[in-house]
Amino acid sequence: MKRVLFVATVVQKHIKVFHLPYLDMFRQAGYETWVAAANDTGADVDLPCCDRYAEIGFRRNPFHPANIGAFFKLRRLINTNDFDLIHCHTPVGGVLGRLAAAKARRHGTKVIYTAHGFHFYKGAPLVNWLIFYPAEKLCAPLTDLLITINREDYALARRKLRAKRVEYVPGVGVDLSRFTPSIPDREATRRALGIPETAPLILSVGELNPNKNHETVIRAMTDIDAYYIIAGAGDRQQHLQQVIDELGLGSRVRLLGYRTDIAELCRAADLYVLPSYREGLNLSLMEAMASGLPVACSRIRGNTDLISPEGGVMFDPHSLQECKAAISRILKGGLPQAGKYNEQKIGEFSLDRVGGIMRDLYGL
Repeated sequence: MKRVLFVATVVQKHIKVFHLPYLDMFRQAGYETWVAAANDTGADVDLPCCDRYAEIGFRRNPFHPANIGAFFKLRRLINTNDFDLIHCHTPVGGVLGRLAAAKARRHGTKVIYTAHGFHFYKGAPLVNWLIFYPAEKLCAPLTDLLITINREDYALARRKLRAKRVEYVPGVGVDLSRFTPSIPDREATRRALGIPETAPLILSVGELNPNKNHETVIRAMTDIDAYYIIAGAGDRQQHLQQVIDELGLGSRVRLLGYRTDIAELCRAADLYVLPSYREGLNLSLMEAMASGLPVACSRIRGNTDLISPEGGVMFDPHSLQECKAAISRILKGGLPQAGKYNEQKIGEFSLDRVGGIMRDLYGL
């Protein structure tokens, strides 16, 4: 039986979010499916479509000493199993996975790496270029297929990285069937959240970390008459709650924690906001578009692939005033057809379309 190995830094926040359809694709093609990643679930790992899970103690910090042990454990796993294909993801998992697979690749294993957004990009801090760019330069020759998910990264990879093959794929694919209007009950979701039926509701989805920049939107809410909910967990939760309390926004701004009912939350909302400083091609933004929401988002790589002037308003994520203006323009009815436009546009990024592209690239 053929074997495929998916490598990523973490299970819950990466493999489960992005890759279950592709594990299922390989299983349906007769492969034994393996996953190697750190267990960030807080419990035993239960991965649908995964035949074998190997817990590898990756850490997101590339300089964490635990990554040395993780590398050797992963290399043993690869060298003692006959994998036909290894697909690597995330910066740490991507680098260590390709280094660990070097011997197997010489013996015929195909190695793929998907860059979900290079940490070096136009306008990135110099330290990002000094750390992540050399790592990608080193690993590119160990890569049979380098997949990029936004246009800027694709152009950069073609110019700068010597992978055997470079391809652009429009994201990981959105399952549009999960976001049809008939599935969630807008009124019931609002009642459960304690949101008045007619009140404007703004939604953001994303990990509570500095890059996601939720604080800018929270501070903008002091001048915006609406409710704001954030679905996500992370190490900035206490800080963000303190900002909410200090600004007296506790009745209108809420941190919901990690949620699995994103479709319901999208249908209950009137506007989606993504204020990140850096993205590859954000899945939650695509899900909001599939739900027919207008969007206010940061003017950055990836977002510019998705959002057109007809579907939303972009702003400088470093500017509180631009953020306020973008949200206010949409809430005041400035883009009445934006939701319908986004719902149509997102078809280009559907799971059916992307899955077909990936099936061809995998050779299934």
